[in-house]
Amino acid sequence: MWKDFKEFAMQGNVLDLAVAVIIGAAFGQIVSSLVDDIITPILGILVGGIDFSGLAFTVGNANVTYGVFLQSIFNFLIISFSIFLFIRLLLKFKRKEEEEEEEVDPQEALLTEIRDLLKEQNNKA
Repeated sequence: MWKDFKEFAMQGNVLDLAVAVIIGAAFGQIVSSLVDDIITPILGILVGGIDFSGLAFTVGNANVTYGVFLQSIFNFLIISFSIFLFIRLLLKFKRKEEEEEEEVDPQEALLTEIRDLLKEQNNKA
């Protein structure tokens, strides 16, 4: 049983997943800092310093802080949009690399054409 577990734990997929989780957590901290320390204060200035987290109303003895919920939605939208822009930027760089790789060397294209012609001649003979 220990041997099977060791094989499972050392598979590439499990290790890749572990690395992805660790990098994801670190990236989450970066995005949270970006939102909390840069984007939210700038947006606060643009919208006149409005902070949703202070919005609340009282029903009987219960204090309903719906502003915290609104602030969480606002933070989610900012974070998801930031991640969208980051991934879009990465995909743009990846596409450029793929386009550069797809460019065919003229000599290679000529050699491929000659090879195909030779094959065609051999098939006719």
